[in-house]
Amino acid sequence: MGIEAALPTDWVLTTQLQRVINWARRSSLWPMPFATACCGIELMATACSRYDLARFGAEVMRFSPRQSDLLIVAGRIGIKMLPVLQRIYEQITEPKWVISMGACASTGGVFDTYATVQGCDQFIPVDVYVPGCPPRPEQLIEGVMAIQRIVDQDRIPPRGPDGKRVPLGIALQPGAAGVVRPVGLTVGA
Repeated sequence: MGIEAALPTDWVLTTQLQRVINWARRSSLWPMPFATACCGIELMATACSRYDLARFGAEVMRFSPRQSDLLIVAGRIGIKMLPVLQRIYEQITEPKWVISMGACASTGGVFDTYATVQGCDQFIPVDVYVPGCPPRPEQLIEGVMAIQRIVDQDRIPPRGPDGKRVPLGIALQPGAAGVVRPVGLTVGA
């Protein structure tokens, strides 16, 4: 009925267990969105049918940190929200990865005020920075693919001598140009 019928009976497959585990992790990233502003809209658009984050195995947005392994920080972070973000990060199971999406999450953006955190990397380790204000969905997909490459290389986030997780700090180059798609209009007679 299935693939078993197509394979010969004397067929043997050998591989390393770690490669199979990495393939499974890479193909089933479960993101936890921490979206607070306009970057959150772009994050939602990434999961829609036009961009289809499901192609990369990351369409299962989890809203429980205990069921996710990828934290996507999208948007500005207020001082009052910071303890919540840190608690969510601590509750995500190991191995875990973090994407900082947009200028506000990465550097505070245009909000240079006392009430806005000037970059979430000051308080949680960030693995991939996705630039833009707001970044396009294609750029976020590139960030997810960068996380997948990290997982494929078996780069479990390392620990420093103090036991804290060391961020990988990969910065994507801004370059995903928007594609202008004409919208067909019809005029009723």
